[in-house]
Amino acid sequence: MKTVIATLRSPAFRAFFMLAAVAAGVWAVVSNWDEVSAALQQLDWWIVAGSLIVSIIFVILTMLAWRTLLNDSGEPVGAAPARRIFYVSQVAKYLPGGVWNFVAAAEMGADYNISRRRSVTVLLMSMAVSVVTGLALATVAIVFGPSDVAGHYWWVLLVLPVFIVILYPPVLNKLVDSGLTLLKREKLEQPFTGKAIGIAALYATLSWVVAGFQVWAILTGLGNPARLDTYFLTLGGYALAWVVGFLVFFIPAGVGVREVVLGVTLTGLVSSGDIVVVVLLSRILFTIADLVLGLGASVRMRRDARRAANDPS
Repeated sequence: MKTVIATLRSPAFRAFFMLAAVAAGVWAVVSNWDEVSAALQQLDWWIVAGSLIVSIIFVILTMLAWRTLLNDSGEPVGAAPARRIFYVSQVAKYLPGGVWNFVAAAEMGADYNISRRRSVTVLLMSMAVSVVTGLALATVAIVFGPSDVAGHYWWVLLVLPVFIVILYPPVLNKLVDSGLTLLKREKLEQPFTGKAIGIAALYATLSWVVAGFQVWAILTGLGNPARLDTYFLTLGGYALAWVVGFLVFFIPAGVGVREVVLGVTLTGLVSSGDIVVVVLLSRILFTIADLVLGLGASVRMRRDARRAANDPS
């Protein structure tokens, strides 16, 4: 086991791991470039640039929700280390398997004296918060969207109460302690509090609001009416698409699944041609946002490491 951990923490493996993750993310963009290029030609440059900025804001808000839970579960972690751990680990989710972002978060967290059990647990909890808030907003698409949405995804309404109960602090902390005990790991330094879960849920909800705006901006950029009811449907539709993609955990980052769900949600609202452009370009912009933030964080980490190595003190 020590040999495995030593290998995971070696500079050579980390460099290879990061390159492989970035390559997977880049491939997600390049493999659809013909369609992306055609989509970009239909939109003004400022719509695309604005949508990319919104995508980056979405990732930042997700990071803030995660950091809130991280600091609630033990010794507080500074803003800069938290950004680096989260952004770099997010790039790893594009690798097949669905677990590599957990591995990256655990190993990078160890560099900042964050136990691996804490890193993995907090990442799971932040995903649970995203699922609950996403499920809550997805009800908009189920209730007010096309009939096919309710016909295919009615079960979401049944899952929501279960996740709400799981996030209730006494229940959540009992489940976390039981899980760690089953894995023969020590308990977390501190139990999760209702205040932190509430703040994380607020950040997660804001991230959904931003994600819905990104999809809505692309839709309106294609000439569809800029209506408020359309925005609410794109908001609920994207949240539903993300949750379903997350639950289909064996597909990297929900590739393909989210596009299908979002397409079903928007059917009848816009033309089929516009749906293809929206779902594809939305996915690509979120992928680029992950890559930009992840690569930026990785570069800063390497720069700081070189400075530390050259500093005699």
